[in-house]
Amino acid sequence: MVKKFAVGMIGETAVLIASEAAAQDFVIEETTVAGIRQALQTNARTCRQIVQAYLDRIAAYDHKGPAFNSILTLNPKALAEADRLDAERATGAPVGPLHCVPLVLKDNYNTADLPTTGGSASLAGMQPSADAFVVAKLRKAGAIILGKSNMHEFALSGTTVSSLGGQTLNPYDLTRTPGGSSGGTGTAVAANLALAGTGSDTVNSIRSPASANALVGIRPTKSLLSRAGIMPVSETQDAIGPITRTVADAARLLEVMAGYDQNDPSTAWSFGNTPTSYVQFLKPDGLRGARIGLLKTLLGSGPEHQEVNSVIAAAMVALKSAGAELIELDAPALDASKLNADNDVQKYEFKTLLNAYLAAIPNAPAKSLAEIIASGKFHKPSLEKFLSSAESFANGLEEPDYKERLLRNQRTRQVLISVFAEHKLDALVYPLQKRLVVPLTELNQADRNGILASVTGFPAITVPAGFSPPTATAPLGVPVGMDILGKPWSEGRLIELAYSFEQEVHVRKPPSSAPALLRQ
Repeated sequence: MVKKFAVGMIGETAVLIASEAAAQDFVIEETTVAGIRQALQTNARTCRQIVQAYLDRIAAYDHKGPAFNSILTLNPKALAEADRLDAERATGAPVGPLHCVPLVLKDNYNTADLPTTGGSASLAGMQPSADAFVVAKLRKAGAIILGKSNMHEFALSGTTVSSLGGQTLNPYDLTRTPGGSSGGTGTAVAANLALAGTGSDTVNSIRSPASANALVGIRPTKSLLSRAGIMPVSETQDAIGPITRTVADAARLLEVMAGYDQNDPSTAWSFGNTPTSYVQFLKPDGLRGARIGLLKTLLGSGPEHQEVNSVIAAAMVALKSAGAELIELDAPALDASKLNADNDVQKYEFKTLLNAYLAAIPNAPAKSLAEIIASGKFHKPSLEKFLSSAESFANGLEEPDYKERLLRNQRTRQVLISVFAEHKLDALVYPLQKRLVVPLTELNQADRNGILASVTGFPAITVPAGFSPPTATAPLGVPVGMDILGKPWSEGRLIELAYSFEQEVHVRKPPSSAPALLRQ
């Protein structure tokens, strides 16, 4: 009996020591989905402790300290949800792939338990009756919604300022914007106020904050992810996707979010085009033998572009070092400035879509774009011109110029796929932004290249490529992101390429403006 008791005590002591060691090794900053799972499995942390750690960081940094101003609404039930997941795990029942993964949602994602406002004071308090399709899938997978993030109002510009939430700051340089329109998510994820988050992308809006905050952002093939329950801008150009700190986490979120939704019939096109797993494409040697085209058309030539060009030049060296074959090419028809001027259709589609969306929400404070404009409760410096233009069309979908732009988009898709075929490419690469993210004094982020994916529906993933030289306001430099664009339904291959690049360069660094809090 004594011997048996001693062995039991030794075993319990070993487990206790191992648990304490795991607890000391786990830190919330820069952790991943896999890190959360490991912390729970080794009893290094409970789900409640993990969620509380993020809430503590939000309290310390979002409206105090550097005051990033990235979170619009906190979920008051987040800790209760963590307790529920802890109890579920204690039963030994199988848990979801995102069990206890704390997320922030851009505030144009419908949530049944939190307001959805698009960042607009004109829609303050608006409460949808049901979660968006992808939100329901994230929750079912075990994710915890920490709150809703600030965004450029109505997702219509790129500096992330709204009448309801104000201006969000870039954690790498507090004098600059975080990109947009999903900049609240970008700042929150970069500063470790959440493990990951979601964005929407009508032109640049997932990939711009990814680029500006040293993050990974995926704009998938049009129709891969359901947009039902997402406040719309453009049927032609809207897409949604994850924003994360690592390619692996982006793959895990994308895997959960994908799926056919009868409320977004376009997702029927994803049937047969979605692999069983995106995680299977996380291969360190994914670039070996790949043919990558550098789209020189999307590089800037002015002095304001040179910091970005230097980072991209170094990224090209890294691609070749990882085994890729690099092909430099020009394609004038794919110039982003030209596409923005001639192909963008947002202003023609916005009014019809927004009015229909608002009509479906019983307590919407405004029921139409006209009522929003009449209220005056929106960020006029950045939105007044666009909103007035969109409202001026009796039916934008019948405008001759709208129909011409749709035809141009078809021709652009053909040019783009022909570039892939002619050069036998796996992907095209270019800077998502030709210049660094702009200072807070500017109303728009100039020189962005994201429209190439948005008007063609091709998928693209933005990855951290490097930083500009450090300055007094940006002690680590300002992040620069590289877009990797592929053929339709090639998300798996893009993840493979992006993961291989990430493992080659390891350029991500957390911002110094949000250091670790003192451990208790």
